[in-house]
Amino acid sequence: MDNKDSKLGLFALISLVIGSQIGGGGFNLATDMASSANAGAIILGWIITGIGMISLVFSFHHISNKRPDLEGGIYSFAKAGFGSYMGFNSAWGYWLSVWLGNIAFLTLLFSAIGYFIPVFTGGNLSSVLGASVFLWVLILFVLRGVHEAALVNIVVTIAKIIPIFLFIIIAIFAFKWDTFTIDFWGGNTYHFSDVMKQMKGTMLVSLWVFTGVEGAVVLSSRARNKKDVGKATIIGLISTLTIYILISLLSLGVMTRQELSGLKSPSMAYVLESIVGPWGAAFVNIGLMLSLLGALLGWTLFAAEIPYLAGKDGTFPKIFAKENKHNVPKNSLVFTGILIQLFLLTLLVSEKPYRFAFSMASSAILVPYLFSALYQVKYSWEHKQLGQMAIGLLASIYSVWILYAAGTGYLLLTAILYSLGIFVYLYAQKELKQKPFKRFELVWALIIVLLAIVAIYLLAVGKITI
Repeated sequence: MDNKDSKLGLFALISLVIGSQIGGGGFNLATDMASSANAGAIILGWIITGIGMISLVFSFHHISNKRPDLEGGIYSFAKAGFGSYMGFNSAWGYWLSVWLGNIAFLTLLFSAIGYFIPVFTGGNLSSVLGASVFLWVLILFVLRGVHEAALVNIVVTIAKIIPIFLFIIIAIFAFKWDTFTIDFWGGNTYHFSDVMKQMKGTMLVSLWVFTGVEGAVVLSSRARNKKDVGKATIIGLISTLTIYILISLLSLGVMTRQELSGLKSPSMAYVLESIVGPWGAAFVNIGLMLSLLGALLGWTLFAAEIPYLAGKDGTFPKIFAKENKHNVPKNSLVFTGILIQLFLLTLLVSEKPYRFAFSMASSAILVPYLFSALYQVKYSWEHKQLGQMAIGLLASIYSVWILYAAGTGYLLLTAILYSLGIFVYLYAQKELKQKPFKRFELVWALIIVLLAIVAIYLLAVGKITI
């Protein structure tokens, strides 16, 4: 993409950041949060998430400005700070997260379509077949050009915001303080241990709905002005955080936690239906479908871009760096599509296909986020920028907290996927004629393999379920 007119401006980058975050998660946020926590714990969870994500985004912003040469975004941060294998794991983990996230979006898309065409439920055979057709149509569209896809994303982002704003306005007038404060802490009194447990349950949900905030960083090589990357990321985060807090808390003032936790996906549709009647659910489902089209488009761009950039600098095998005549990384895109296609089949055996897919996606991205934050600490320490180092430390603590809060099940399952990445890494290093592992890197690789073996064993004996 050498033509400056085909580069992405500030508004396109902001739309990409907002559009990639507000996919399907925001439309199902009320139920996903209420399934784990009461209002008090949800508020505390948002405070922790807000501080953590803002710290993480300011870290992205700072490093992007100081190291504009790192065009691979969050994976190149890890590589610059901690070597080839950690860089590979960040690229691999981010890539895993993005295409697993696309599976979650496809699942929710067909749940929304199912409101109008009951044969689709999001997790049955009809949905898998429909999602498969949609997937390959989308890939064919993106193969025509990244710039064109990003322009379509601007239109879709504006369209999806309309039903969300309508919901917020109507929910403000329908909000009942007595409903909101019922069982505020999950009992008659505040108990720290119980509230902590509830907050932990919200962490993967809150991480999931912000995944995509790094979208402008990932596509920084295609930005018209590199300084716009940081601006777009910060504006996109603050806007989306405000929307998410309003959706989750206002819903708790319309319906009780027990009522919210029992709603079908997308829960926003059924909350609005309880206020204004069936047209509200139909309107939100249409908005959700538009939203998911935008999210799928944005995330498909990311899914193609990461292996492409990694292939260009030798982190991934060179085959991923091949472009078509529209400057789109076709091999990267097609291989990603094949993996999504294979994993769509897991929806047929999962009890809660959407939650399973987004939990796997959230777990996979923890490694890239953590190493981005740690590189912010390292870079700031080396350049004696104490304020920036404090931001990096906050982002690092948040990333470690999420690792803890996520629980062992999903982390062990993602370890299987990380272990498979070792073969790809070895092949890429062979192409470069490089020694694959330094001593400490070999230790990390062995730990990943051991965790994968444990996960396979626990799957076999039924201790972990899909």
